[in-house]
Parts: sequence; C-alpha cells; structure tokens
Amino acid sequence: MKQHSQISGAEFEVMQILWEADEPLNVQNVCDRLPEGKWAYKTVGTLLIRMEEKGAVSSEKRGRTNYYTPILDKEAYRKQQTKEFVSKLYHGSVKDLAVSLFKSEDMTESDIDEIRKMFDL
Repeated sequence: MKQHSQISGAEFEVMQILWEADEPLNVQNVCDRLPEGKWAYKTVGTLLIRMEEKGAVSSEKRGRTNYYTPILDKEAYRKQQTKEFVSKLYHGSVKDLAVSLFKSEDMTESDIDEIRKMFDL
C-alpha cells in the first residue's frame, strides 16, 4: 500500500463515511452523508481521487460513475495514528500518555473506574 498514513484531515472525514457505509459509494453518496454545505461535489471528487492515488480507497466504474471502497483498514489506521501520536508527543511512552490523561480535567471518576476494570481482566 502507498502513503495512506498521510491522508489529510479532510480525507479522513471522507474515509469515515466510507468506513461506515456497507457498500461502495459514489461522490454524490458521500456528499449526501456530509453536513449540509460542508464541501462542493467537485471538492469531494478531488478528495476521493487523491485518496485513491494514496492507496486508501479503490474505485470501480459502473457506467459513467465511479464507486469508492475503503482499502485502508480502520483499526490498523487507528493503531498507526495512535503510535505516531504517542511517539511524537510523549517520546513513545504510553505511560506518560496515560498520566497526562489521568491528570486531565476531562477524565471523570467513571472513566477511571472503567479503565481500572479493563486492567483487572
């Protein structure tokens, strides 16, 4: 696979729509699933072409219309992005990431209890 790890934020939004779909989508199908007025049809088409060039999606021509399917695996991408995030911001230390999250005001007691239960398994 090509440089799929380098998909942009906009491409990632389109990727999420493709991951959630249970069938290949054309440009109009993707546009219909975006918030109203998010991007023009042409913009979505350009994003999909770029994503295909990067190896993140494949296309199949049906008549005069291309239908796109994700090639990039959602879980594999998440793992890769998480690893890069931890490496970049926490020098590869998952422990430092966890400490940062625990110290965050966004983490509730309920969140902490749920995480403890996961570790107790």
